[in-house]
Amino acid sequence: MNLLASLLESGYHVLVLWMMLALHPAPAVTPGLGEGFWHTRGSQLLDSGNRPVRIAGINWYGFETIKQVPGGLDVQDYRAILDTIRTNGFNTVRIPLSNEMVEHPIVPAIIRFTNSSGPINTDLKGLNSLQILDRIVAYARDHGLKIILDNHRSEAGDSASTTGLWFTQAYPESAWIADWQMLTRRYADNPAVIGMDIRNEPHNANAGGACWGCGGANDWRFAAERGGNAILSINPKLLIFVEGIDVFEDDYYWWGGNLEGVRSFPVRLAVPNQLVYSAHDYGPAESGQAWFTPTTSAASLAAVWDKHWAYIAKDGIAPVWLGEFGVDTPDPANQSPAQSLQQLWFTSIIQFLSQNPRIGWTYWSLNHSDRYGILNANYDSTPTDSDRQRALASIQFPLGIGQHSSRGVVYAATIAPDANLAQSTDTSQEPGQNRPGNLSDSTVVVPVPPPATAPISCHVEYTDLNDWKSGFTGGIVLHNTGTQAINGWKLTWSYSGDQHILELWDGRITQNGNAVTISNAAWNATIEPHATPVHIGFNAAYTGKNQPPVRFYLNGTLCK
Repeated sequence: MNLLASLLESGYHVLVLWMMLALHPAPAVTPGLGEGFWHTRGSQLLDSGNRPVRIAGINWYGFETIKQVPGGLDVQDYRAILDTIRTNGFNTVRIPLSNEMVEHPIVPAIIRFTNSSGPINTDLKGLNSLQILDRIVAYARDHGLKIILDNHRSEAGDSASTTGLWFTQAYPESAWIADWQMLTRRYADNPAVIGMDIRNEPHNANAGGACWGCGGANDWRFAAERGGNAILSINPKLLIFVEGIDVFEDDYYWWGGNLEGVRSFPVRLAVPNQLVYSAHDYGPAESGQAWFTPTTSAASLAAVWDKHWAYIAKDGIAPVWLGEFGVDTPDPANQSPAQSLQQLWFTSIIQFLSQNPRIGWTYWSLNHSDRYGILNANYDSTPTDSDRQRALASIQFPLGIGQHSSRGVVYAATIAPDANLAQSTDTSQEPGQNRPGNLSDSTVVVPVPPPATAPISCHVEYTDLNDWKSGFTGGIVLHNTGTQAINGWKLTWSYSGDQHILELWDGRITQNGNAVTISNAAWNATIEPHATPVHIGFNAAYTGKNQPPVRFYLNGTLCK
C-alpha cells in the first residue's frame, strides 16, 4: 500500500504499473553457479548445489605487510578495484594476511580518500586493517566474488617467512590456530569466504624448517591437520587449502610447491570433502631451476608439474589449486633466450591449466608494485599487458552468483516523473541491483538497449571447462576486434549434436533445437574495441558426442 500511495501522490499511472507487475511477476530465484560454501568430490570442487566449479582468481596482497592494507588504496577506491577484478573475469581473490595484522590491526596511514575522480574509500576512514578486510569481504559477497584468506606470514613483512615454519617465537602455533579460529568465527555466515589457505610457502625442509612426513614438531602435514581441524570445528563448510613444502626426499622444488609427500603421507581432516592441496609455481625469471634448460618444452614442463603436484588431481586423490604463478611483461627489444624460456613457461602452464580444468588457480598478482602485477600505477581497470590477460581469460571460469534463472526476469531502475513505462525482456540480473519483488517507491521496469547495427569485427573463444560425459560447463570470451564500440549484441551459433543449455550467466539465452542465441545483459551491453572482453558461462546437458560449435555470429557478422 505504501508503494501505491506514493505513486498516486506523484501522479503516476498506477494501474499500468500494477497490470505490468501482475502480468510479469518476479520469478523464483535460482541459485547461480558458485553459490554458497564449496566442497570436494574426488578431485572436483563443487558448489552448494553440487555443480562443478573452478577457482580462477587473482592475488591482491598488502594486508600482510607493515602497511597492513592491500595495494592501490592510495590511488583507487577499494570497490572499484574489486569491480576491476570481477569485470576482468576473475572469480576469486586470494588475500594474504599476517598474524600480526590479525592480532594487532592498525589504522593504515597509506589510504587516500580522494583522487582525480573525486572521493574514494570514504567508508574506510578511521577503520583499522581488520575492519577494512570486513568491508572488502562484504563487497565481494554482494558482487559475486569468492575470497580465500591466506596466512602469509607471522610478523608483518614482505614475502614468505624466512624460517619456513608456520610459527615464530612471538606467534607460536597456538596463536596461529587461535587467529584462524577468530577469522573463521568472524566470517562464519559469509559464504563469499570459501576457505583458508592455512600457511603460505612452508619450506626449509632440510634446514630445520617445515618438512613432510618426517614426524616431530616440524612436520607440516600434522600441523595442517591440527590447524585445519581447528577451523572446521567452527565452520565445517570451509575449504582447507594445504600448500606443499620445498624439498621431499632430496627433490628440491619451489617453496610451497612440492606435494610429492601426499602420496605416502596424505593430510587427514576430521571433516571429509573439504581438503584442497595447493602448489606455487614460477618461471625461470623467479629463479633458475634444474628443469629450465635449452631443451625445455611444454611436455617436459608438464612432466615436472605432474610429478610435484598435478598428479594429485589427475589421480583423483583431491582437488589441486595453483595458488600462485605469475609472469612479467616481455620486453619487445629483448629477444634473449632467458626471456624466450620465461614466455615458454607461461604459455605452457596456461596450456596445462586449460587441459586440466579441475585444477584451480589464482594469478600472482593484481598489484602494480609487483613485477608480475597486471594493473598500472593508477589501478585503472584495463590490464597493462593485453596478451597476458587474453591468456588468463582463456582459462577463466565465470560464476553466476546472485543471478536469477533465465525465465523472464525484469530490471528495476529509477525513473523521473512522466517517464514512459516499458516492459523489459531481459532474463538475468546483475548482482547488487534492485530485484523484482523489492521495488522501491521510485522504480519501474526499463527496456534493454537494442543491438547495434554498425559494422563490427569480432573474435570468440569457446571452451569446454569441465565435461562429465552427460553434461558440461562451458565458457565464452567475446572480443571486439573492430574500431567501434558494440552497443547491444546478440551472439548466435549452432551445435552439431543435441547439446542443450540449462543455465547461463552474464547474458540472456534462447535455444531452438541446436540453434543458440545469447543476448547481452544490461551491464555488459557495450563492448569497447580491443578492451576487456565479455565473459559468458553456462551449464549444458548432452548425449553422444559433445562437439564444439565452429562458427559464431555477432549481430549477424561472422566472428573470426
